[in-house]
Amino acid sequence: MKDIDQQIIKFNYEQNYKNEDYYISKSNNHIINIFDKWPKWEKNFLNISGEKYSGKTHLTNIFLKKFKGIKIEAQLINDSFLKEIKLHENIILENLDHNIDEKLFYTLLNIIESDNKYLIVTSKKSIVEIDFNLKDLKSRTSNFLLYKIEKPDDELIFAILLKNLSDRQISLDKKLIDYIIKRIDRSYGKIFELIYKIDEMSLKKKKSINLQMIKEVLGE
Repeated sequence: MKDIDQQIIKFNYEQNYKNEDYYISKSNNHIINIFDKWPKWEKNFLNISGEKYSGKTHLTNIFLKKFKGIKIEAQLINDSFLKEIKLHENIILENLDHNIDEKLFYTLLNIIESDNKYLIVTSKKSIVEIDFNLKDLKSRTSNFLLYKIEKPDDELIFAILLKNLSDRQISLDKKLIDYIIKRIDRSYGKIFELIYKIDEMSLKKKKSINLQMIKEVLGE
C-alpha cells in the first residue's frame, strides 16, 4: 500500500463536504488529469458520471477551487440562472437526470457554445444514456467529453475506510481493513454503508472493533 498521505488533496468543501479529503487513485486520476488540461480541452462540454458517493461533488469543488465558476443542481436551473452565467466562464450542473427542464438545458448548451464557455455536468449514468425527450437535446450529448469514475480500487477503498472511520474516532488494525477490502463489493454505496454499520456497532458495543464484529457487519 502506498503512503496514503501522498494521495490526499485537501480543500474546504461546502456543507457535508467541509473538512473532507479527496483521494486520488487509478479510479479517478483520469478526471484530475483532464482538469489539469483546462482550458485546452477538445470540447467545451464535459460529463463526469459515477455512482452515488463516488466523489463527483468533490471533483467539481476541486475544479472550482482552482479555476472558479458557478454551480447549480440540475433540477434548480431556471431563467435567472441562465442570465447569471453570463458573468462566468465555467458552469457546473450537478446531478443531471431525465427530470431536468429540457428546454432550459438545451438553451444552456447553446449559451455555452455561442459564448465559448465551459460546462461540466455530473450524473449517475453517462449523459449519452439519459433518455431525453427533446431530440435536439439528445443529439447534442455527442458534444460531451465522457469521463466515468470507475469502481474503487484497493488503494482507494483503503483510504476511504481509513479516513471515514478515523473521523468517527474508530481505529482499525490494517489487517482488519485488508480483510474488509478482500470481501466488500466494489461499490461506493456499499463502502459507506459498511462504515455506518461499523460506527453503529462501535457505539452499541462500546468497545474496539475486532474480527468477529467485522464478520458480523459483513454478514459472514
